[in-house]
Amino acid sequence: MHVTESLLHALKAHGAQEIFGIPGDFALDFFKVIEDSGILPLYTLSHEPSVGFAADAAARLNCGLGVAAVTYGAGALNMVNPVAAAYAEKSPVAVISGAPGEQEEHSGLLLHHQAKTIDSQSLIFKEVTCDQVKLDHAERAAGDIARVLKNCRQNSRPVYIELPRDQVFKPSQPVSNLPLPQPDPDALAACVEEVCNRLDTAKAPVLMVGVEIRRYRLEQKVAELAQKLALPVVTSFMGRGLLASAGAPLLGTYMGIAGTPDITRRVEDSDALLLLGVILSDTNFGVSKKQIDLRKTVQAVDGQVSLGFHVYPGIPLDALVDGLLNCVSSRQPKSGIKPAVSYPRGLQADDHTVTPTDIARGVNDLMLDHGRMPIAADTGDCLFTALEIENTEFVAPGYYATMGFGVPAGLGIQATSGQRPLILVGDGAFQMTGWELGNCSRYGWDPIVLVFNNSSWEMLRAFQPQSGFNDLSEWRFAELADALGGEGRCVTTRRELKQALDAAARQRGRFQLIDIRIPRGVLSDTLTRFVAGLKKRRRKQSR
Repeated sequence: MHVTESLLHALKAHGAQEIFGIPGDFALDFFKVIEDSGILPLYTLSHEPSVGFAADAAARLNCGLGVAAVTYGAGALNMVNPVAAAYAEKSPVAVISGAPGEQEEHSGLLLHHQAKTIDSQSLIFKEVTCDQVKLDHAERAAGDIARVLKNCRQNSRPVYIELPRDQVFKPSQPVSNLPLPQPDPDALAACVEEVCNRLDTAKAPVLMVGVEIRRYRLEQKVAELAQKLALPVVTSFMGRGLLASAGAPLLGTYMGIAGTPDITRRVEDSDALLLLGVILSDTNFGVSKKQIDLRKTVQAVDGQVSLGFHVYPGIPLDALVDGLLNCVSSRQPKSGIKPAVSYPRGLQADDHTVTPTDIARGVNDLMLDHGRMPIAADTGDCLFTALEIENTEFVAPGYYATMGFGVPAGLGIQATSGQRPLILVGDGAFQMTGWELGNCSRYGWDPIVLVFNNSSWEMLRAFQPQSGFNDLSEWRFAELADALGGEGRCVTTRRELKQALDAAARQRGRFQLIDIRIPRGVLSDTLTRFVAGLKKRRRKQSR
């Protein structure tokens, strides 16, 4: 067994189901082994940012390990932004970059793709990964790979692996699957007792779930816990799509000022707000109607639990959830909590122009007739429109908010799961990565792509309407679909939208692109409330 085979088997053992990549000269031998060995399937895309987004989405959907493989310099540095997004949103992605061999490093010449120094690339990735290794000594490669992949799983964050091309075929040992650290049993017991006491004595407890419960495969356990404790459950904004099939007493998604009033009231008035795996970001809590005193919450995230001024370090989320389930094991599950959100349905087939909320109605009708589909959403109003769609498996850059995520993320979903995804993307983001749809025909992917086309960076316009730089040219995306191997339709009315959605659902084997023309200045109801609330809050803060 050589270094590359050891690495590929280890990736698979840690939950990777495929590799997304773009080859280059420093990585050609590595890619050849991937292809020839068949240990993991390889999907090549057209631009490195898309490779990173696809690997991120695959990791999120299958609760495993995403893998992005690139070449040195021009390839890897092109992927820094998607890896930063994965780091911010706690998505376990292994970045593997080819690199110059030892003789090349000491040739006395600057090497093509080199930026400042040979090590500049690894130093840059150190800022956006939780562990890094350069596999320049084959005799210790197995141990180094084991360490970084363990840290990737434990922290649910990206890692960086650099593979010099002269090491690809060096002999190596199989990689061990290192055990994750276990919490101190006494500390865990004390923590569980305090959390249970806090919930039992509370008058209005609420459970909010965040991305970590998905990353650590805890959705079913958390749903069971919520039922036994009779806790109403909400997701954070970043956690949209969680518990879609878990049977939890889910009210909806907490959005503060922009959300459902009943959910906002319950969360912000709760005397025991249990935050499981919720990242304390501005997108999750920046639009609260009234300031939440986080010292009065129970926070379990990043491997520790905080209750006011009491902090229990070294308590992973899965250990806490198991401990809480043991604590309430004798209780019978309870039900009766009803969702607080009524999703819009019944798209009118008339000649009115289309609004984002009309799109939500159409999608809800579509999934009622044809079954739920996983959704990949880009940032912008397409993301806020998704909050008006029935809860389903969902990936989006809810915190990092990078453009260009949606299309490659949808391809990552279909590659890793085989499910047909629905992709929601604005015209600005589509201009960045929408061309990856041209790769669908090679792999048999057939997503349904809804382009919110208002010839504008409309979310930016919502905050700064006076600026002309938010205007975009009119791009006729539907006309390009056929050239890319798909089928496109342009719609301007609700009647045309309904017809296009029905036709797209029936057609399989080619991607379906619906170019939805939305007048400038028309926003979803959710984004309208979000913008109004954020502006109001900023005015107060500036006084």
